[in-house]
Amino acid sequence: MTSRPELKVDDESGFIASFNKLPETDAIRIFERSDFYTVHGQDALFVAQTVYKTTSVIRQLGSGKNSLASCTLSIAAFRNFLREVLFRQGKRIEIWASARGTKNGWELVKQASPGNLQDIEEDLAGQIDSSPVILALKVSTKGDQRVVGVAFADASVRELGVSEFVDNDLYSNLESLLIQLGVRECIIQDDPQKKDFELGKVKGVVDRVGISTTFKKSGEFAIKDIEQDLSRLLASEKAGVLPQTELKLAMGAASALIRYLGLMSDDTNFGQYQLYQHDLAQYMKLDASALKALNLMPGPRDGAKNMSLYGLLNKCKTSIGTRLLGQWLKQPLMDLEEIEKRHILVEAFVEDTALRQTMQEEHLKSIPDLYRLAKRFQRKLATLEDVVRAYQVVIRLPGIIETLEGVMDEKYRDLLDAQYTNNLREYSSNFTNLQELVETTVDLDALDNHEFKIKPEFHEDLRNISSRIDELKSKMDVEHKRAARDLGVEIDKKLFLEDHRVHGWCFRLTRTEAGVIRNNRDYREISTQKNGVYFTTDRLSTLRREYDQQTQNYNSTQSGLVNEVVAVAASFTPVLEQVAEVVGHLDVIVSFAHVSVHAPSPYVRPTMHPRGQGNTILKEARHPCMEVQDDIQFITNDVNLSRGESEFLIITGPNMGGKSTYIRQIGVIALMAQAGCFVPCSEAELTIFDCILARVGASDSQLKGVSTFMAEMLETATILKSATSDSLIIIDELGRGTSTYDGFGLAWAISEFIVKEIRCFTMFATHFHELTALVDSHPQVQNLHVVAHISDEKDKHREVTLLYKVEKGVCDQSFGIHVAELVRFPPKVINMAKRKADELEDFTAKHDDEASKVSKEDVAEGSIVLKKLLVEWKDMVKQSEQKGKKMSKEEMREALRGLVEGKYAGEMDKPFLKSVLAL
Repeated sequence: MTSRPELKVDDESGFIASFNKLPETDAIRIFERSDFYTVHGQDALFVAQTVYKTTSVIRQLGSGKNSLASCTLSIAAFRNFLREVLFRQGKRIEIWASARGTKNGWELVKQASPGNLQDIEEDLAGQIDSSPVILALKVSTKGDQRVVGVAFADASVRELGVSEFVDNDLYSNLESLLIQLGVRECIIQDDPQKKDFELGKVKGVVDRVGISTTFKKSGEFAIKDIEQDLSRLLASEKAGVLPQTELKLAMGAASALIRYLGLMSDDTNFGQYQLYQHDLAQYMKLDASALKALNLMPGPRDGAKNMSLYGLLNKCKTSIGTRLLGQWLKQPLMDLEEIEKRHILVEAFVEDTALRQTMQEEHLKSIPDLYRLAKRFQRKLATLEDVVRAYQVVIRLPGIIETLEGVMDEKYRDLLDAQYTNNLREYSSNFTNLQELVETTVDLDALDNHEFKIKPEFHEDLRNISSRIDELKSKMDVEHKRAARDLGVEIDKKLFLEDHRVHGWCFRLTRTEAGVIRNNRDYREISTQKNGVYFTTDRLSTLRREYDQQTQNYNSTQSGLVNEVVAVAASFTPVLEQVAEVVGHLDVIVSFAHVSVHAPSPYVRPTMHPRGQGNTILKEARHPCMEVQDDIQFITNDVNLSRGESEFLIITGPNMGGKSTYIRQIGVIALMAQAGCFVPCSEAELTIFDCILARVGASDSQLKGVSTFMAEMLETATILKSATSDSLIIIDELGRGTSTYDGFGLAWAISEFIVKEIRCFTMFATHFHELTALVDSHPQVQNLHVVAHISDEKDKHREVTLLYKVEKGVCDQSFGIHVAELVRFPPKVINMAKRKADELEDFTAKHDDEASKVSKEDVAEGSIVLKKLLVEWKDMVKQSEQKGKKMSKEEMREALRGLVEGKYAGEMDKPFLKSVLAL
């Protein structure tokens, strides 16, 4: 359990009165105290359950009717709570502090939401796994046409992006965009109380992707000031001449976004932002179902890192690389040349072990979060420590450059130079003045003691104070030796002189030796901790007080010089950001190489074909996340998706036999290849896919009023409306949420539409074995099945062994009862299930035998007679009702029987009608 500070409030009744006057909000309010935080009312209950997992920590401020439920948070618990509610639960936060000059007044000092972390970046201490992208959108509908305009920002790197595009009625392009950008929060032009059908669908898309939503009124999206605002924010061009300003919907969204982030109220933003237009077609499209099917990003319940593709591939050594990896996985490339560039770079680090290891272990692991560092300089929060951290990056660049220059293979050298070495060489030369500044002004020797100060030689007053500090330190060393002789203990082995973070300079004895100072008046014990007993003497206390005073004098004297050094260092911020971009790219490429080499079986470089050309053929393909799980011996399988021959693969076979793994691993491999990584195969060639669309294991969304079947149909509708001939479709079961006949009918119709109309590569895993008949009428369809070994029928207990091998042909059993046996269903239930299954099998076989004797002509002829019969029967029932006599069910049956045995008796010998009567 997290440690919890004691609740202390000076004026309880005054605070309660102030709290009750605060306006309503959907944000969680946190109140900043001296060295802890408090939350109150419903927020206190939420914090108690979220942080402490119990309401017993709730305390009451005040008494009686006016009491207020309250809870405290330590600084560490507060930071953990921020990460939990912002990143996982998508809530908003407000931090309030005591207003100066008032007794009980409070003022809002910080606000944060999942996409806007600017105010609390320091509280999070840089522990942000992915970029906090926030997006505003505006929709225009005219007839059947829907146009979406969006603006988005990542305040950590000061970028504004816009896009405007036509979408379908399911907003599948918007869904892909939200995933591509990794959006954390979405601002929508809407009033939550207002019913708008189109905005309701947009909200549904945002919810499906798992993004927090903020509603803003229409006035926030007005564009009258947008050109003026952009002119002040952008680094170079005037907004009026930018082509993006013609995108009126996107500009409206940009206006709302700028207001929401408060960019115009912070003059450090002026001239710092870059504006670019995002092209949806530049990257492979992914929908929310594909994200889930491919297990792309870690879920809240994923324990092991390797459960998700991101977790598996993330061997990055920097925060910059970690964030960029998430972006690359959500934005697989479509440009063949760019994909192959990444593959060649990965290959360079795969082939050269020394290069890869040196880069990871010596260089990259020492690089701080340069974007966060640059942001501290931009917001004028930087200290001398930040200057030193920038300097440490600067002096490491020549080593990185030298390592890259050591690559002798010409095949890789040119691309490594173009991508990394030449850029880093240029940036390193730009840092010459910063390096000279730091080496001239900063006391680098003091860094060993984690002290950040200006060199004493740089200023006469500093030199004098430093000399006195050194003198005091020498006297403390003399006192250390005297105490060791007096106590009879060994110096620096049992008796230590230390600068404690709370007590300052003092002595420490190991706990086993602490008895020597007990009952000795010359030595005063301060505290006992795990690593020993801290104590002091009168002489050491006097020296410590003067030492602290002189150190304080040193800091105040150097403060003006520090400000000057920091201001000069801040001018190098743009170059720091450029280095960050190169280092992030390098880190991800090296991470891809590391994973490719260290997989259970090494990954291979895939051969890529241009979009719309070539086939996808994988030899000994594996699922990258499955093969690294403990106690799994993964069975490899080949994949052959060839145009005109095996475009549509129907996979049948036992439950738990590996169908799902087989079809999903194809999607994962395609995504890895287009992201630039090697793939888990022995050989691989792939075509470039424009999107991966998936329909897998839909579950009820009852809170949203969506049943299993409805969710299934929504996902499938998205596939049919979004897919092109260059797409990859993955369908894992379809039609299970309704009756068998309806489900099969839909599965057949959907499959036939994909085969005939869309004509893209598709994998369809199903238990509808009748679907395999598609192969008879469509040559581009192929049947595959996962193999299971069944013991001899004579065996009393027939056993099924799942082999996880995919072969050509059809499997005519599902083995559902076998799965029930595996999870130890009661034997009576198993036996009853087998008996009932046998009965139904006999019934179906008999019906199939009858149906097989009926030709198409018989069906057509019999259907005409059957229709006449039913129409006449319906008229008889209606006429009876018109005469005031409503027929009972039994009378209706008798009337129908009369027609069959009377007027239509001569027609009943037709084969089709015979088969109907047999039912």
